[in-house]
Amino acid sequence: MPLRYIILALAFLVLSCNQPGSQVSTIASGRLAAADSGQQSTTFTSNAGPITSINTGKTTPAQLVAFARTLTGITYKYGSVNPQEGFDCSGFITYTFNHFNIAVPRSSKDFTNVKEPTELKHAKPGDLILFTGTDSTQKVAGHMGIIVNAGDSISFIHATSGKQYGVTETPLNAYYQGRYLKTIRVFSQNH
Repeated sequence: MPLRYIILALAFLVLSCNQPGSQVSTIASGRLAAADSGQQSTTFTSNAGPITSINTGKTTPAQLVAFARTLTGITYKYGSVNPQEGFDCSGFITYTFNHFNIAVPRSSKDFTNVKEPTELKHAKPGDLILFTGTDSTQKVAGHMGIIVNAGDSISFIHATSGKQYGVTETPLNAYYQGRYLKTIRVFSQNH
């Protein structure tokens, strides 16, 4: 059976079993996005208002980071959540979390509503890190990544439109420190 029919059948099942307030409800309120390549991919986002918490279920930070690293080298493409075309920064985050059926906001700006901010010095792998856009004088989230190494040498994985032009791991250098906005803890295991 072609993958698109399986996805449609699963979407119908989730919608028909939808219980308000459950994680299934949050996921079912998402949209089925068709990729330009003709294949379909599922993007789980909330249409019920801003997402203020992220339910990671049984997924561990290590699982998320390991999967994110498998996407290293995928090219940058603004507005895309399709790995065959490339990712923008929030598209990379969305695709990574959606791989585990975890609903997240679609834009980096919308992640500012997510609760559980934590100090950068307490960051752990799997935490999200938010930055301004390239204009650091505008203190609005415009870029983001997933922390992969913490402690004295913090690094994060992200989809960048800069020199690397794609999914790459980057140390939290002076350039990104100047754009830093906040760190968000999404995994209960990191408490």
